[in-house]
Amino acid sequence: QVQLVESGGDLVQPGGSLRLSCVGSGFTFDEAIIAWLRQPPGKAREWVGTSWPGGAMMYTPSVKGRFTISRDNAKNTIYLQMNDLKVDDTAVYYCRSADTWGQGTQVTVSS
Repeated sequence: QVQLVESGGDLVQPGGSLRLSCVGSGFTFDEAIIAWLRQPPGKAREWVGTSWPGGAMMYTPSVKGRFTISRDNAKNTIYLQMNDLKVDDTAVYYCRSADTWGQGTQVTVSS
């Protein structure tokens, strides 16, 4: 069974940092294209960034320079390091591979 499980969401002050994790199982993790997406309250889900097996990464402009995706294939885990967080980054964050989504983890940025 293909599964993705996110963790690491929390309440953080503006300017703070968080690292989200997404653990995959049931598929060949090191060959998978994996994306991070988020859904702000009352808004549509939006793409944050994507990691390709060869090491390439892409980010949406609003997070470029602040967020970094990395992966540890030995642990079947992909990370989203988020720095200089802003109130607008408040959302439920999801990882996705093909048609499989995780359950999401809540990130709240507030003073």
